[in-house]
Amino acid sequence: MSNDYTNFEVVVIDNGSTDGTKEWAKDTYPQVYVHRTEENLKYSGGLNFGMEYAFTQKKADFVLITNNDVKADTKVISSFIEIADKHSDAGFITGKVYYYDQPNIFQTVGKKYDPIMWNGGHIGNKEEDNGQYEEVCERAWCDDIYWLVRRELWEKTGGYDTEFAFQGEDFDWQIRAKQLGYKIYYTPKAKLWHKESMTIGKSSAFKTYYDSRNPLIIHMKYRTTEEYKVFSRIRVGSQMKSFPKMFLKLKFDLLFASIRGIASAIIWGVRNKKLTIKHLI
Repeated sequence: MSNDYTNFEVVVIDNGSTDGTKEWAKDTYPQVYVHRTEENLKYSGGLNFGMEYAFTQKKADFVLITNNDVKADTKVISSFIEIADKHSDAGFITGKVYYYDQPNIFQTVGKKYDPIMWNGGHIGNKEEDNGQYEEVCERAWCDDIYWLVRRELWEKTGGYDTEFAFQGEDFDWQIRAKQLGYKIYYTPKAKLWHKESMTIGKSSAFKTYYDSRNPLIIHMKYRTTEEYKVFSRIRVGSQMKSFPKMFLKLKFDLLFASIRGIASAIIWGVRNKKLTIKHLI
């Protein structure tokens, strides 16, 4: 709640919880508004629910989305607004993300472009902050651990695509935003510390399923047949190489989750006419 930018409101999205979260949050932080869904809308749906409230009911110009396992620096909002005021084409703005238990070690400062994988992975991951990322710049991609979203972008895109309930939802939204001419900016002045996958687990079957499924669907949706073929062969091939190790270590939940994720992506592609025989030969 401590922040050097005064014109903001904190909203907690209670995404259909059954453990008394709403009551606890209201009692513990009476200054925070708790906006509750009566059913779990999953990650992307819950955030859309929150943005609908902020942009439509509260007429906010921007929404700062954060995960629920973070600690933010006091200059986060003001740093983002500074960039937004300078760059009208900024659809998303992000900053430094550190590991919560290693407060000077980066988790990410944005993501790279890769010609095959497209989303090339985190910049700065596991590096110590020695002042090497101190320039405001455009990024190819970023993670939505936290980012500032402009209302105009939300109005034009509708927010997250709930087809991506978890994992890949931010990548899909960034693709659609960039197709409309919006850019992704990074500012070193914004800092946040992240506990990382505290809700869904770092190596859970739940996460494995969506990590196996959603990147394939994204590439089917937006890339050419040839680009998809190259990507899918590398991606699925890499996963299949890990199957014997999972089997030997008796991690059958991860093995079956990965297989189910790939199968779900294939079914989606066929149903939506995004996957044809040309993609497979």
